[in-house]
Amino acid sequence: MSTISHPTHTNRQTILVCFLAALAGLLFGLDMGVIAGALPFIANEFNLSSHHQEVVVSIMMLGAALGALCSGPMSSSLGRKKSLLLGAVLFIIGSIGCAVAHSMEVLAVSRFILGLAVGVASFTAPLYLSEIAPERIRGSMISLYQLMITIGILAAFLSDTALSEGGHWRWMLGVITFPAIVLFIGVLTLPESPRWLAMKDKHELAGKVLKLLRNSDKEAQDELNQIRESVKMKQRGLQLFRHNAHFRRSTYLGVLLQFMQQFTGMTVIMYYAPKIFEIAGFATTREQMWGTVIAGLTNVLATFIAIALVDRWGRKPILKLGFSGMAVCMGILGYMFHSGISNPTEQYAAVIVLLIFITGFAMSAGPLIWVLCSEIQPLAGRDFGVTCSTMANWIANMIIGATFLTLIDTIGSSGTFWLYGVLNVVCIVLTLLFVPETKNISLEHIERNLMCGNPLRHIGQPPQGKTGKAITTE
Repeated sequence: MSTISHPTHTNRQTILVCFLAALAGLLFGLDMGVIAGALPFIANEFNLSSHHQEVVVSIMMLGAALGALCSGPMSSSLGRKKSLLLGAVLFIIGSIGCAVAHSMEVLAVSRFILGLAVGVASFTAPLYLSEIAPERIRGSMISLYQLMITIGILAAFLSDTALSEGGHWRWMLGVITFPAIVLFIGVLTLPESPRWLAMKDKHELAGKVLKLLRNSDKEAQDELNQIRESVKMKQRGLQLFRHNAHFRRSTYLGVLLQFMQQFTGMTVIMYYAPKIFEIAGFATTREQMWGTVIAGLTNVLATFIAIALVDRWGRKPILKLGFSGMAVCMGILGYMFHSGISNPTEQYAAVIVLLIFITGFAMSAGPLIWVLCSEIQPLAGRDFGVTCSTMANWIANMIIGATFLTLIDTIGSSGTFWLYGVLNVVCIVLTLLFVPETKNISLEHIERNLMCGNPLRHIGQPPQGKTGKAITTE
């Protein structure tokens, strides 16, 4: 069942708006990737232990979790656009602070501010994209956000490599200021989300935005009618969570999805890539940095696979394929590290397996978890649900960032990678049991299926009845 036709082409203005919003992902990626190259120099300058290095890495995730927690109420009251603007300002402040830091404490505070910015961006940008993009390309447009993250990571790795010869870690961290300014200017030109406008009873303005972004007035009016039906129920996330078991299910699923994404092991590759290449036998800084660049480039290119296939194959088949590939690669890497890497052939074999792992993540869990988390929450509790899932992402991210070096020191490289292999197998099972297929289904239909009490893995199916159960808080 569908109430909106599917034109064969997409409004160019929609593509432009989605691209500008996805620039928040570029800043996200820059902040994730830049610490990998800067960390060895920071550790040397401030004489940091492994624990202190983990603090420098993970303090950003703590800020991101707090930023995500605050983003729900802020996005609901101020709007998606103003929230993105605030995120851009925080990016600028945090980047400058990192560049001028004269102690670990100042650096940690600046990284925390950057974390706040990343938390705001990681909540608001996918939510905005899910509400701006028409359903036929919604998966691709939210995947575009993940693509920008991977481009940001690659750009950070390239910048780090160029600056590593002189050990200029302050420039590595400070260069993020410039794209942050570009993001701020770009967001100024964006329209507000039509769904948010309708939630605030600004239906006429919502209609104008949809006419700008859709191919015809009829398409815009049809979508506005759907939105009007959805927004009759105002945002009451916490109350809905307390009293509505169906909303609790979607909230828990969003949290689970984000933990699944982080516990694949991809995060440690992004944060500690030079360290991993050192474990693989590449001894010089130059070798480690260029290995990191190759990893970042693979991450970017493989994300195009997700963009090309997410709205053709669907979310669930790609996730199952990705988790399976990552489980196998982690198992192989663990075996290689256990057996010992003693010659160039084994070194390059380890790199190939690592790149296959990155490909598996970038085409599946990387972008598609964000797609699903923005799709499965009902409108009346969407801000609360996405807040919970985004905060979960950063809590899991912080756990991974704060434990990797400790795991290496305690259970060894092989044990650590085997552990991540097992976690990927667990993710396959969880995908089969709980993850829905949402391809080509409107957000309103997904919501109706959820509130009808359908099993979570079936909420992406076309509704069987004419109407679903009303969303209530009683």
